[in-house]
Amino acid sequence: MNLDRVVLSRGPLSLTLRQLEEQIAARRRHLGAVTARLIPLSLSDPVELAVSIWAVRESGGIPLAGDDRWETEFWARQSALAAAAIPPPGAAWAAFSSGSSGNPRVILRSEHSWAASFPWLSTVLAVTDDDTLYLPVPTASSLTLFSLAYARAVGAAVRFPPGHTVSPGDLAHVTVLHGTPNSLQSVVDAIESGVPHRLRLAVIGGATLPPSLRERAESAGLRVVSYYGAAELSFVAFDPDGLGLRAVPGVETRVDDGALWVRSPTIALGYLADALGSLRRDDSGWATVGDLVTLHPHGILRLAGRGDGAILTAAATVIPEDVEAGLRSLPGVADAVVFELPGPRDGSLVAAAVELSVGSGAPTLRELREQAKIVLATSHLPRIWFGPDSLPRTLTGKPARAQIRRDALDGKLPRLG
Repeated sequence: MNLDRVVLSRGPLSLTLRQLEEQIAARRRHLGAVTARLIPLSLSDPVELAVSIWAVRESGGIPLAGDDRWETEFWARQSALAAAAIPPPGAAWAAFSSGSSGNPRVILRSEHSWAASFPWLSTVLAVTDDDTLYLPVPTASSLTLFSLAYARAVGAAVRFPPGHTVSPGDLAHVTVLHGTPNSLQSVVDAIESGVPHRLRLAVIGGATLPPSLRERAESAGLRVVSYYGAAELSFVAFDPDGLGLRAVPGVETRVDDGALWVRSPTIALGYLADALGSLRRDDSGWATVGDLVTLHPHGILRLAGRGDGAILTAAATVIPEDVEAGLRSLPGVADAVVFELPGPRDGSLVAAAVELSVGSGAPTLRELREQAKIVLATSHLPRIWFGPDSLPRTLTGKPARAQIRRDALDGKLPRLG
């Protein structure tokens, strides 16, 4: 064991294995008794955050990472609610998932529910203590948290970008990318422009990987393994060769009325405080988050969207009703409908059509965006805003969701701004 090798870094900041162990030990002494307690953590430096996450977990606590881009008021509300709740027995890890509006959804899982994936991942990915994982994804993402757990287990190093996206200068220091298609797009763009790199492998989830992007990455010399999963289910299916998604070892799948059901040891315990969410279970150990699939020959799964209308964007699952509730709470907003629009990279963008209150003082687009940051997580903020005089409605008075989205796609819905 080389105690002087760098195992955690971000830009010019780096920690050797010796320094990391010393810092974890110091944090553990400072933490005191945290066994079975949920510990919210939000630090602007992801290196410091990673040290704290490992220290909390190795002290028996349950780390819950926030995102440094969240507004202070938003994080204060989320962390207070989380810290006041009582986790179920066996909880070891916690991560925010969809529904980060007034009532957060925190997904809880056992230690084994992630550790069960480590053996097959190591077989497929061949990650060792000679590798450095690159994590250009939000710190609050379960993708990041899982990566930290996995790196600690196999001895791999971890590197974060200086900002929140891929930094070309990092590519000479890392061997494995774990990110979204957007991350891979940035990496491939950099490599194709001549940026030096050591990358050998890209592990891509969070959204559907376009075949053309896989081809570009492979032409640039990268091996690409894409996967489908959910924060509630963990890894479900993977595609190591571009031939299609297949169930990972140890995961059973079935399709009922188009919805994918999963039975595996990697399913989460559930939501903190019994919050409502996409996860449903039956009495036989099967679970679903409502993703629709079609089953093809040789066990190939083709994703076909969400049965509950959820939007899969980057590394987040966004439930429209949660975002709508947040938008309706803003001054000057009478009603709102949130929907998915095709995006240039990560497959989907969050769009919102808002009906503003009648009278003077209607908020501007800039004001809406600033106010929305207080009630919504960054991943849930609408990227495209529409402002019809009134929302199209059904005969019963409900917003006509399908028509609103269709009008937006057809260019018939006026944009805000």
